[in-house]
Amino acid sequence: MDEFMLIFRHEDGNRVASPDQIQIWMKQTQDWMGGIAAQNKIVGGNGLLFDGAKVVHHKGVVTNGPFGDIKETLGGYLIVKAESYDEAVEFAKGSPVLQGDGNSVEVRMIARRDGMH
Repeated sequence: MDEFMLIFRHEDGNRVASPDQIQIWMKQTQDWMGGIAAQNKIVGGNGLLFDGAKVVHHKGVVTNGPFGDIKETLGGYLIVKAESYDEAVEFAKGSPVLQGDGNSVEVRMIARRDGMH
């Protein structure tokens, strides 16, 4: 079984949601993650704040971010165990993040330290 990172991309990340909208989304997210956890397939994960980021560039140049001209922000990630990319993609398809217009979930296999998959 391999590990996959589900990366949550929000095109509307800087938009302010109402407290009711946030509560509904949090319940949906807990239910979705609970279904994966019930299969013992969650390894870890976290949400990311939309403000206060720093970007380190070549030669040590540091800039503030995320930037206002970038539509997409990273909202967080979840690491899951899955038998295949297909299974990991099925987990991603259930994410409440996908309710947001233009939002996406990127699925990436995590390289194992032993170089095997």
